[in-house]
Amino acid sequence: MVSPAAPAALVRTLVVALFAALIAFAPVQARAQQLVTVTTTVTTNVTTTVTWIDDDTPGAGDAGAEDADEFAADDDTAALLDDAGDDTRVAGEADLGATRRYAPGAGLATRGPAKARFGPFAVVDGTTARMSGDVDGATPRQFAAMLAAFPGVRRLEMIDCPGSLDEEANLILARAIRRAGLETVVPSGGSVRSGAVELWLAGSTRRAAPDAEFGVHSWADEYGREAKDYPASDPVHAEYIGLYREMGMDDAHARAFYALTNATPFDQVRYLTRDDMARFVPLN
Repeated sequence: MVSPAAPAALVRTLVVALFAALIAFAPVQARAQQLVTVTTTVTTNVTTTVTWIDDDTPGAGDAGAEDADEFAADDDTAALLDDAGDDTRVAGEADLGATRRYAPGAGLATRGPAKARFGPFAVVDGTTARMSGDVDGATPRQFAAMLAAFPGVRRLEMIDCPGSLDEEANLILARAIRRAGLETVVPSGGSVRSGAVELWLAGSTRRAAPDAEFGVHSWADEYGREAKDYPASDPVHAEYIGLYREMGMDDAHARAFYALTNATPFDQVRYLTRDDMARFVPLN
């Protein structure tokens, strides 16, 4: 004889099975971080619990963030990127993170065969690295990682360098190049433009082929405002002039070079020769 409770139990079992099947085939997005419990109870006092993971829980992905923080903190070359000791930085200096100075070309020149690559840098032998590409927020760390892996690098050949998408990172990188004592070279056919000119200036010694080109123009902020749109007293100007002084220019030459670059609008480029650059800094 069939128990009167059997039909109810059968229905309950079918409902739970159907619900579990729906959960099993739910999108992956519904399977993360928060445990959600659905409980069904029938008159026979049998309780079934189904659980899944909810992706939208606040704090989802915290474990990955901790891993990233741990990686960021584990950097033996942090001192190379540390500007804290520079006494030429100015109080109240502007945040340059959203400022850019960039002049793309028709196409980036090849860096050739390499022992290893770090962002725009390619190590070609124990003492020489080549650079082709722009500077962004990751580039200073890539430079530091390169020197940590190849501490014998002493020469940076700049093949095709269009500038910076992040001026704060660009100035950090310039100071790191200077601190590392690298020679900067623009070889025959090489082109450094925009923010990359600061990187060439950062060399402890500087070389350039007769046909090397140096493209300059004004920087622009995230709102499209250029250097000329800021008052003369704004700290952003002192940041650049201070950098040029760190790279060996006297105050008059630093101010003259800064004025020269900003005389050309951001959406144009003025090309200078090796001899033009020799008016501002010594070449070897």
